[in-house]
Amino acid sequence: MTSPKQQQSGNLVSDGDLRYANLDERKRKRMISNRESARRSRAKKQQRLDELLGEINKLQNDNNAIMKKIDGATQMFVGAESQNNVLRAQLTELTDRLHSLNSVLHIAQEVSGLAMDIPEIPDTLLEPWKLPCSVQPITTSFNMNMF
Repeated sequence: MTSPKQQQSGNLVSDGDLRYANLDERKRKRMISNRESARRSRAKKQQRLDELLGEINKLQNDNNAIMKKIDGATQMFVGAESQNNVLRAQLTELTDRLHSLNSVLHIAQEVSGLAMDIPEIPDTLLEPWKLPCSVQPITTSFNMNMF
């Protein structure tokens, strides 16, 4: 005679075979669940990788923009430094000329015997950083909002 379980399944299987069938079904469901979980995990990983690659691109663009600003500031500094050197050379040349002209005037005064009003060269001309007057702000022509 057959057991009720065997009759329900419609097959002639033993109780042990039925347990294995249920075990195989649980394994199959777990395997499907694990595959779905792995798929979600890979999708999250890919999404995070895409976010990081986007952040890398943004940071590289920001870095390039900053480097361009630094290059522009460096060029402006070099230009100002060059112009400063030219102005220093002109100051030296004009100071030497002024000394020469004062010497000529002193000689002309001695030779002619006439009294001339020959102004002395002020120290502030030779040392402009020691000006007695208030320093006026220096206006520039380049865009200060660049930085």
